[in-house]
Amino acid sequence: MTRGQAMAQDKTAVRKILDAVKADGRSSLTAPEGKLVCDAYGIPVPKEGVAASAAEAVSLATGMGFPVVLKIVSPDILHKTEAGGVLVGVKSAQEVEQGFATIMANARKYSASAKLQGVQVQQMLAGGQEVIIGAVTDPSFGKLVAFGLGGVLVEVLKDITFRLAPVSRDEALSMLDGIAAAEILKGVRGADPVNRDALANVIVGVSQLVSDFPDIAEMDLNPVFATRTGATAADVRIVADWNPAPARYRPSEDEIVRAMNRIMKPDAVAVIGASAEDGKIGNSVMKNLINGGYKGKIYPINPSTGEIMGLKAYRSVKDIPGEVDVAVFAIPAKFVAQALIEVGEKKIPGAVLIPSGFAETGNVEGQKEIQDIGRKYNVRLMGPNIYGFYYTWKNLCATFCTAYDVKGHAALSSQSGGIGMAIIGFSRSAKMGVSAIVGLGNKSDIDEDDLLTFFEQDENTHIIAMHCEDLKDGRAFAEVAKRVSKKKPVVVLKAGRTSAGAKAASSHTGALAGNDRIYEDVLKQSGVIRARSLRDLLDFARGIQVLPTPKGENVVIITGAGGSGVLLSDACVDNKLSLMAMPADLDAAFRKFIPPFGAAGNPVDITGGEPPKTYQNTIRLGLEDPRIHALILGYWHTIITPPMVFAKLVVEVVEEMKAKGIEKPIVASLAGDVQVEEAAEYLYQHGIPAYAYSTEIPVAVLGAKYLWARGAGLI
Repeated sequence: MTRGQAMAQDKTAVRKILDAVKADGRSSLTAPEGKLVCDAYGIPVPKEGVAASAAEAVSLATGMGFPVVLKIVSPDILHKTEAGGVLVGVKSAQEVEQGFATIMANARKYSASAKLQGVQVQQMLAGGQEVIIGAVTDPSFGKLVAFGLGGVLVEVLKDITFRLAPVSRDEALSMLDGIAAAEILKGVRGADPVNRDALANVIVGVSQLVSDFPDIAEMDLNPVFATRTGATAADVRIVADWNPAPARYRPSEDEIVRAMNRIMKPDAVAVIGASAEDGKIGNSVMKNLINGGYKGKIYPINPSTGEIMGLKAYRSVKDIPGEVDVAVFAIPAKFVAQALIEVGEKKIPGAVLIPSGFAETGNVEGQKEIQDIGRKYNVRLMGPNIYGFYYTWKNLCATFCTAYDVKGHAALSSQSGGIGMAIIGFSRSAKMGVSAIVGLGNKSDIDEDDLLTFFEQDENTHIIAMHCEDLKDGRAFAEVAKRVSKKKPVVVLKAGRTSAGAKAASSHTGALAGNDRIYEDVLKQSGVIRARSLRDLLDFARGIQVLPTPKGENVVIITGAGGSGVLLSDACVDNKLSLMAMPADLDAAFRKFIPPFGAAGNPVDITGGEPPKTYQNTIRLGLEDPRIHALILGYWHTIITPPMVFAKLVVEVVEEMKAKGIEKPIVASLAGDVQVEEAAEYLYQHGIPAYAYSTEIPVAVLGAKYLWARGAGLI
């Protein structure tokens, strides 16, 4: 099939085959049934037929030409090789006759009760590169299509890549470049390159097939022989699940935005369990709301008192005269369900459930009960088991943690309370302006994709950074993130990336579907920037929003220390940044400002003994020349150019260029004594992400900005 041909999709034929398998009480298709399914979707397979006798096998083999492959056909034998049910390279009629008898005998020995339908005679494919194409069903992401090289590379090295199904042709082609051994497909050591279009067609066909038929749980085409002229699946394995998990309930985008706007930007807040007693969570929440400067209405709910902190207290939310946008729960878990019913009856759209004691402690039924109540009354639930949330542009601290009042444009969330405290602490220490900090906890309802949907349309949020341990609905998250990341950077720290591999599965593809590899590939497919550590998450949240968007890929390093230049260059490679090949005229221009024993080229090494003016001149040149798109500065602490002198001259040049309409991303690495800390902070406060004692972090921040800009189609 060529690029321009439409792929056949005979859904009726596939449905008929699957219904017959189900009626037969089976969950796996035989190889001949798998061939018919592939035929229905235009997925190339070899010539083949099923023989019930040795004579039939000889006739089939003679008709298609030798050599052939013989395989047992039995709905009860899924792993044919283990059963001694496969013979490859059968070259004559006599060998076919003998092979038929051998395979049948081996199968009976392997499983005396197995139903043997005969032997599949298949045209033997020769030459080409063996690859594996398959599909799995992930509990979070749903249908995924997979691609990898066959043989040791996929078995031992797990060199396989995944995408959400169905995939477009471009996404299918990206999979061919998404494995470590991608160069092999291009032809090495005299081997022919594979037909990329043919492979992409097979990937697209498999992805569409499993999307069209949810009851196909797993599918393997292994091996697929890829040659210069085409791609053919030599073996097909399909496993069905007749009771697939129901799709997770998902409100419409409009419903999410409407509810989340009222929850995150409320005009009236009820505190259920409000208290005047120091040390109680209900007391801390009240203090934060009042002392944090929230201007909306605050309604304490406590049946035991008439007033708390000068505000009239109510026995129930139902007694509040007027509308309430969100209720913050600060009561023990055992009282939550009844209070939540009252919230529902009051038509309050959101509940912030601080209490612990639900699924995280084994109380799964208790969590299901509140989920059912939330659904019944259309109340969105944040939590339970959370610290609450902040929305700074409303001066809202709906949490028992410390109040936070530095307004800005980074929205952060965490699944863990401890990580939430780290986020708050870092933000405060770095004076990082945030729009929101949100705890998600058990995610009984509101999760990351709800937050993304809200932050997408929130005018006060310019970047979204999220810590998560899992995604309850990875597919919904990926679909929303793909849209949002085109407008605003989305950074995710996925915890548990080194957890043990996949559960046992009945297919190669299933067994290879290591959980973190799926997250890695799907997050990349969705345009998400993946943070590898908590520090990455925080530095990216702070730095990406500060940097202007680059207009091209050319990066230049200007450094006062050769050693820093080497490390900065390494970091550029690690972060997929392109060090500019210095044109001769630009090289000559830089050389005018640096001593003869310095080094132009890239990095530009001005050496440590130069006065402030050398830094100033070279940075100005880097900003003025339109061929350079980003600068990395490596500063070395010297008596001639002290840290704060360096910081102020950099800011001076940047402001001078900005006045001329020239803005480029600049990051800086500062090496020296403790004074470099103050200089780095000064630079950061003036829009230049700068780090003392690190060559890796500033380049990683620049790399993250580039990753987002590429994904958003801005460069």
